[in-house]
Amino acid sequence: MSVVGNNRVGIPIVVLHDAEGAVIEVETKKGELIRGLLFEAEDQMNLYIKNAVIRDQNGVKRKINQVYVRGPEIVFIVLPDMLKHAPMFNRIKHWRKHGGAPPEGVGQAVGQAAAILRKANERRRGGFGGRFGGRGRGGFGGRGGGGGRGGGGPMMGRGPPPGQYGPR
Repeated sequence: MSVVGNNRVGIPIVVLHDAEGAVIEVETKKGELIRGLLFEAEDQMNLYIKNAVIRDQNGVKRKINQVYVRGPEIVFIVLPDMLKHAPMFNRIKHWRKHGGAPPEGVGQAVGQAAAILRKANERRRGGFGGRFGGRGRGGFGGRGGGGGRGGGGPMMGRGPPPGQYGPR
């Protein structure tokens, strides 16, 4: 698994996507310098730049509303300094600190259905110490299982009440 998750793109591509909406400068193989607003970047480094100023190798400038630069034609890209603080670099620090363990949330299922399944698994393992059930204080027998805080009540350790997720 890469630092950026399962989508198989590298760090430079992710940082390039983070630069969308910022002013960048691109040098092409022909020696042209293109400066403008990065509207869209693709994984192959194809760039869609708006309000571009193109300077050719002779120094002649021309303005163009939009330009599409193919990835293989790019020599280098100058990105804004603000990207030094991009969230991507926090993931890299985490990656290095924890020896390749994926950051929290990467590789896990997301969404309401996944949350329901995670909570059900936590309840089965006894790790869910929430409001209803788990190993709370008090209850019958004096040893947990009596429901969240201080005692057994009508819902004594049977999970959440019927409602949002349907009847139990």
